[in-house]
Amino acid sequence: MTFAAIISASRASSDSTAALRASLHFAGQTLVEYQARQAARAGADRIMILVSVITPALSQAVDRLSADGIPVALVRDMVSMVRDAPRDSDVLLVADGIIVAQAHFDAIAEREGNALLVTDDSRASAPLERIDAGQRWAGLARISPDLLFGTLDMIGDWDLSLTLVRAAVQSGARRVTVPQDDLMTGRVALVDGQAQADLVAQAVMSAGSTAKRMRGAGEHYILCPVARMLSPALMRTQVPATQVRIAAMALGAISLVPIELLWPAAGFLMLLLALGLAEIADRLDELALRSPPAGWTAFVVPFFAVGGISLAGGSVMATCLALLLAIVQLADRWRKTGAARPWMIFTPASAIFLLLLTAIFGAISLGFELAMLAVIASVGAIILLKRA
Repeated sequence: MTFAAIISASRASSDSTAALRASLHFAGQTLVEYQARQAARAGADRIMILVSVITPALSQAVDRLSADGIPVALVRDMVSMVRDAPRDSDVLLVADGIIVAQAHFDAIAEREGNALLVTDDSRASAPLERIDAGQRWAGLARISPDLLFGTLDMIGDWDLSLTLVRAAVQSGARRVTVPQDDLMTGRVALVDGQAQADLVAQAVMSAGSTAKRMRGAGEHYILCPVARMLSPALMRTQVPATQVRIAAMALGAISLVPIELLWPAAGFLMLLLALGLAEIADRLDELALRSPPAGWTAFVVPFFAVGGISLAGGSVMATCLALLLAIVQLADRWRKTGAARPWMIFTPASAIFLLLLTAIFGAISLGFELAMLAVIASVGAIILLKRA
C-alpha cells in the first residue's frame, strides 16, 4: 500500500531564532532534505514539508529533491494540507529535527494503519516528546486517513505533529519500540543545533549506508576500504560529491599523458588514484542517501582506465583486454554480475593495480598476460554463475 509523508519543518534552531532546525547542515545537505530522502527510500510516493515560513534554504532543498525525482511540496497552512493530503492512503509523520535510522523508517512504513515509533522513558530519551508515563515518541508515526482528516477538521492553531500523535495514542495505535542502545549511539536523536547535528551525522556515517551492491576485486579489497575511511571526513567538511567526481575525471584524463610518454607506472598510479576518487564520490552519494550515478558520468573514469591500458600495451591483446574490462565494468555497475563473488569480478581497477605492480618490477608484459587470463576467467564466472 502506498503512503505519503508529512515532515514538520518550522521550529527554530537553538543556534539562532532566525534559523530553522530543518535548515541545519546534515550529511552534505539540509536536515529536512535528508529526512525526505529517508521517507522516499522507505516508499513514500509524495512528500509534504509543513513550514511556517518558506526560506531560501527550504526552496533550494525542494529543488534538489525534485531534480532527483522525489515528489515534494511545501505546505504552509491547514487549508493546503487538507487539499494536498491523500484521502485514500496513510501518511508517514516525521517530527521536526528528528534523525532516525533507515531501518526504523522501513519498519513503520511496513505497517498499515496507525502506528508509533516509541522509546522507553529514560535520561537518553528526555529530549523526545512524552506520550504517557512510561514512553516517549521517537519521531515517526504512521497515520490513517480517517485519523488525519479527523484531526485536521478540529486542529485550529495547534501543533499538527503533536496533535496527531496524541490522537494516535488515544486511538490505541500499535507501538514499535526503539532499543535504548539506538538512542545512545545516535541512531535516534532529536537535533536542535548545528553542533549536535554534526555529532549525530558522524555517528550515522560511522554506521555506514544501507546501500548494498556487489563490487569488483579492486574496488572491494582496495578502493572501498579507503573510501569508507576518507568519506566521513570529506562529508563533515561539506565537500560535494560532484566536485570529487569532476576531480577524478580530470585526473583520469591527465594520467594518459605519462602513459603516452612511456612512463606506465606513473600513469597507472594516477589512474588508480582517479578510480579511488570516483569511489569516494559514490560513497559520499550513498551517505547522503542519493543513488550513485548509473549513466555516462559513472563510466568516464573507467573509460580513461581502459583507454590507458590499451595505450600502454600498444597491441591487439591490450585492446582486447581493454574491451573485456569495459564489459565487466558495465556488468559491475549495472549489477549484472549474478552470483559472482567480489574476487571473481576483474574490473579495470583490478587490472590497473595488477599492471602497476608488474610495471614497477619491469614485467609489464607479464602483467598484460595475467590480466587477460583474469578477465577471461571473470567473464566466464559472471556468465556461468548468473542467477536465473
